Amino acid sequence: MLSHQSYITLSSKQGKILNDPVHGFIKIPQGFIFKLIEHPYFQRLRRIRQLGLTDFVYPGALHTRFHHALGVMHLMGVALDTLQAKGHEITDQEREAAQIAALLHDIGHSPLSHALESTILQGVHHERLSLLIMEKLNEEFEGALSLAIEIFTNQYPKKFLFQLVSSQLDVDRLDYLQRDCFFTGVSEGAIGGDRILKMLDVHENNLVIEEKGIYSVENFLTARRLMYWQVYLHKTTISTEQMIVQAILRAKYLAQHGENIFASPSLSLFMNQEVKLEDFKENKEYLEAFAQLDDYDIWGAMKIWQHHKDIILSNICKMILERKLFKIILSSETISPELIQEKKTQIIENYHIAKKDVGYFVISGTTKNMAYQENSNPILILTKKKGILDISEASDLPNIKALTKIVKKYYLCFAKV
Repeated sequence: MLSHQSYITLSSKQGKILNDPVHGFIKIPQGFIFKLIEHPYFQRLRRIRQLGLTDFVYPGALHTRFHHALGVMHLMGVALDTLQAKGHEITDQEREAAQIAALLHDIGHSPLSHALESTILQGVHHERLSLLIMEKLNEEFEGALSLAIEIFTNQYPKKFLFQLVSSQLDVDRLDYLQRDCFFTGVSEGAIGGDRILKMLDVHENNLVIEEKGIYSVENFLTARRLMYWQVYLHKTTISTEQMIVQAILRAKYLAQHGENIFASPSLSLFMNQEVKLEDFKENKEYLEAFAQLDDYDIWGAMKIWQHHKDIILSNICKMILERKLFKIILSSETISPELIQEKKTQIIENYHIAKKDVGYFVISGTTKNMAYQENSNPILILTKKKGILDISEASDLPNIKALTKIVKKYYLCFAKV
């Protein structure tokens, strides 16, 4: 593994070579893929953190969606090399299209990644926006992304190509687990990614893992569960994300009720009205504005909002910027209504806010973690007798079966008093 350093681009006759701190030297072919990486829509990912606000817990978690997308594209190439070496036909056009689908799978992410996915926009999943942006690029490049879009939307006959892009053992997860483990320093998230890639095969058009790779898959699933509780669903991350969400909700409320709220032109468009998926299809202005949004829009706005006359907006933004975070209770049991009411009463008295606004400072909810879903694109093990077994059946570890259980936790976030 290379030391933590910035990406270095080297030229070669075959294309560009990047020095990635996780995967080492990775190649970007000259031609269309390089053009996509150079496009402003993709360069925007440099300005979106992969883990949103996780650096409030793990200071090293400053890597971006740009890092991740390049890593996923690289791993797609490695996976396809493995499958070709095992006799599966993959044309040059299919290879390029699969790598494009991998490269652009996250291009529709909102600022701060998942933290604001349902806040800036209403009920619009980032994959839907990724597809809209891919379709827009397809128009711009006169149909050159058509095959990539077929793979991305699972419309292409070779189903295993889609499964490499999106499944429970796809190149997306293989990259983000290794990358997030590296940048957070959470060693429990380490997986044998190289070995898993070497164990890939195709059986009856489905992506499978050779039986001798079963232990690597077991480790992968266990590591993913640990990363969720220790990183992605860490209680401080939940608290910080809820604070950002409340700040955006309050700013949107004020903007939509006639208040003058500072925001960049792109952010302002989404603050002043509720924009849904169908609006993107009817008005191209929204997609162009969204493609300009990144983390800097949010942080720049909050630095101004901390001085706003509205005490709710200013207080929350100042707390975030100074890292005076909401306290959080994370429990396997439901949070009692009495405790919630107690915290609300304390907030009303200490912050001198109206009862109707206390919800900005006291937030309750649930979070859940299921490391493996048996009924959704299952991980298939190819046995030595050429039979197929679900990993939960093939594994002799009882904890793998247990990972199919949804673990639900309840949280209560509240401002300090």
